[in-house]
Amino acid sequence: MKRIAIIGGGVAGVAAAYELGQLTRQGNHAQAVLFESSARLGGIVETVREGEFVIECGPDAWVTEKPWARELAEELGLGSELMPSNDDARKTYVLIENRLLAMPDGMRMMVPRDLDALDASDLFSAEAKQAYRNEVTRAEELKSRAPASDESVAEFVKRHFGEEVVEKIGAPLLSGVFGGDAGRLSVQAVMAPFVAMEREHGSLIAALQARRSLAADSVFTTLRSGMETLVDRMVAAVPPDWIRLNDAARFLSYDEEGWLVGTTHEVERFDAVLMAAPVDVAQSLIRPVDERMAELMQMEASSAVVVGFGFPDSGRFSVPPGFGFLVPPESGSLLLACTFVDQKFRHRVPEGGRLVRAFFGGAAAERLIPCGNDEIAAIARLELARILGPIPVPQVSVVRRWPRSLPLYGVGHLERMAELEHLAKKLKGLWLLGNGYRGVGVPDLVRDARWAAQAAIAG
Repeated sequence: MKRIAIIGGGVAGVAAAYELGQLTRQGNHAQAVLFESSARLGGIVETVREGEFVIECGPDAWVTEKPWARELAEELGLGSELMPSNDDARKTYVLIENRLLAMPDGMRMMVPRDLDALDASDLFSAEAKQAYRNEVTRAEELKSRAPASDESVAEFVKRHFGEEVVEKIGAPLLSGVFGGDAGRLSVQAVMAPFVAMEREHGSLIAALQARRSLAADSVFTTLRSGMETLVDRMVAAVPPDWIRLNDAARFLSYDEEGWLVGTTHEVERFDAVLMAAPVDVAQSLIRPVDERMAELMQMEASSAVVVGFGFPDSGRFSVPPGFGFLVPPESGSLLLACTFVDQKFRHRVPEGGRLVRAFFGGAAAERLIPCGNDEIAAIARLELARILGPIPVPQVSVVRRWPRSLPLYGVGHLERMAELEHLAKKLKGLWLLGNGYRGVGVPDLVRDARWAAQAAIAG
């Protein structure tokens, strides 16, 4: 019987264990052991349910156009739980000089579909609006000059639309999603569809307009009872004796007979290892096996602090219509972003209630992580009040710290990952999973984990 170790019980590790469990039920002879250092599974996917408030402590949804999370949810019998974002009310603001200015309707990241909506926006100067219009006329130039090598997101966006768009939308959007600096993030790794659009059309605006008919679905999808339901349902389908909580992998070794995994309790031999631990942990475990792989796994990571506030009476705390706001790095606020949860998704609050989530990232998150929950909540309320006005005492407060939870895909990331994968294949039975390699979203993690589990069985 093939023995497979899964190191790390976040979404990727749990999805791998689930897939292996399904494969054994289909007649494949295998046994897995899932090593998780903490007392719970799911990693940063965590849902707090208090009263009728549904508060996500990590990601609150997945991108609808990536199918792998939806397919898994339906397979798990959660089809009736699938819930789209309220896109009829979708509006995102950017904090500019202490004012919340709405992004133009029809934007996909920093690219507009509708230039008339752009003209009606107060967010951009006349010069930036003209730069957007000029981008369409520069299609052939942009296509011919598209670099073959990687570059930063900031360089890519600046080439198309100018510095103002980088500062007002590019920087806060990328910080919110990837926790990183647009001047250092790899455009090929984090905006691959836009790179492909440039190579085909030159103009990103023209490319989006050509794809208009494909954009009928809502942007985000979540589960009615919360994202953690996806994890819970997978865990319920994993053989209980496969799961070892509070049991961290301490060392890893490899020889012609396979893999040895050592914990504080014992050393066990396995035929394959699905490495789903955070990149920092994975790197330290891999280093004795292959120094070059460990070098390639060295990457910066951003921390996050999430604070959720639930209010029973939305009439006492009004917010602008829409999904929330982004905060550019030089705004003077500690905040990275804020989501108006009850307006983004249904069924998140009691009747007439309000739910907001405040996000801190980067240096601000690092400073806040050592603070107590009450202090962090007080700082979050103060920062929100500076932007939204007086805030009543919340009925529910939730604080979560996620240190170094977002690996930053720097320029050249795809080349490094290609070399890393080549080296991993030389070690029979090793797969690298998680948000440090091929995507940070839940669908990406599910896709990779299920494929790796299938490959581990087949190999």
